[in-house]
Amino acid sequence: MNPNKALWEKGDFTRIAESMRESGEALVKGLGITTGLKVLDLGCGDGTTALPEARLGADVLGVDIARNLVEAGNKRAQEQGLTNCKFQEGDASNLHELKDHMFDLVVSIFGAMFAPKPFDVAKEMVRVTRPGGWIIMGNWIPNDPTLVAQILKISSSYSPPPPEGFVSPMTWGIESNVIERFAGAEVPKENISFVKDTFSFNYPSTPSELLGTFRKYYGPTMNAFEAAEKNGRAGDLQNELEVLFNSQNKSPSKDTTSIPATFLRVTVCA
Repeated sequence: MNPNKALWEKGDFTRIAESMRESGEALVKGLGITTGLKVLDLGCGDGTTALPEARLGADVLGVDIARNLVEAGNKRAQEQGLTNCKFQEGDASNLHELKDHMFDLVVSIFGAMFAPKPFDVAKEMVRVTRPGGWIIMGNWIPNDPTLVAQILKISSSYSPPPPEGFVSPMTWGIESNVIERFAGAEVPKENISFVKDTFSFNYPSTPSELLGTFRKYYGPTMNAFEAAEKNGRAGDLQNELEVLFNSQNKSPSKDTTSIPATFLRVTVCA
């Protein structure tokens, strides 16, 4: 099985996505979406940005590698009566089922960054975007002091080394890498812009409860705990993550959680 598919089907990312809905809505509101715009939401999960895009009138196709998330997205779209939004399985590094220049806008918020073969990912995103259309990516930043970069950094220190040739998803958070990858798809540097933005994880319980959700349902954290348990270090990993989640909580109440995380927002004119 494709290891990337296995990673994202392992847990249940919908449980994490529930804490990301408000920020997803806010981000989409700033994209200038109009009725009838053709949007590809790549690495869409269960629709944190795809459903708000459809609610603004776009015709949205959500593509994700994880079957369980595609099923969850289609169910959410159906429940909300969004006939202009559908989800299907696909791999961001090989979108062979999609024709050239199909979309006005390609959006990938913390999605395509996790696909292997980043140069192929950039080429595929450009290929399916119409000339003059737009690509918007949200990518976590390596070594950033905020939540997700630190979860992944701490988790990797407890995990076995990745296979040879593995390219870290976090390299999508480095501007020079993004420029190089899109240059491989013949996009000039001046067509790419960057801004640091914030995505908040809002959860109606304590930071420790949110950590428990990551431990149970977020593939990278699940893998880290499995490896740590084999080495008798699960307690150390739990403690490190407890400190992280609690120290970054900005909620005025100790019984609720609001943790902001910084990301690199990439805008590409195809």
